[in-house]
Amino acid sequence: MSLLPALTSAPLILGLAAVLGYLLGSVPFGIVITRALGLGDLRQIGSGNIGATNVLRTGNKPAALATLILDSGKGAAAVLIARAVAPEDAVQLAGFAAFLGHCFPVWLRFQGGKGVATYIGTLLALFWPLGLACCATWAVTAALLRYSSLSALVAAALSPVWAVLLGREETVVLCILLALLIFIRHRTNISRLIAGQEPKIGKK
Repeated sequence: MSLLPALTSAPLILGLAAVLGYLLGSVPFGIVITRALGLGDLRQIGSGNIGATNVLRTGNKPAALATLILDSGKGAAAVLIARAVAPEDAVQLAGFAAFLGHCFPVWLRFQGGKGVATYIGTLLALFWPLGLACCATWAVTAALLRYSSLSALVAAALSPVWAVLLGREETVVLCILLALLIFIRHRTNISRLIAGQEPKIGKK
């Protein structure tokens, strides 16, 4: 059982997949949308995060939805574009690079988002049953415990397990790497969860 895809791509192909995936992932759609709508600098609002949750704090639900779709879409696009022209090792690298681009965008001095939407979009495009399993894990955890951040952490932690159960063992290493980054980007949320200070879904 291999936990990685077969390494068949030429170094140049892998390099191009990584660079293009990163650049695509680094587009800060939350900032672009809020500025275009005259909602201010998203980095000066709420938590300062560039993701859809913080866009929602502007009070503009369509803007938040657009950010969610576009942040998910850039991870999916990186995977699908790579898959159209390259083997699976380059596909997974492109998806991982897109996730890195969202979390550490060069345009924002590497201060990006937490990556949940891009993570889900990447997995849905990579293997949609795996992406759906992670979405379902998030939804069930959120329904039971009412913590959005905890739901994302549980979904990320279980993604390698889902990959094995669904017969896609070659995605396990990617799932582990993405999950580790999700945990790193949520370290302040983890501290608040431990302290009992993390707000629940629907609470201000």
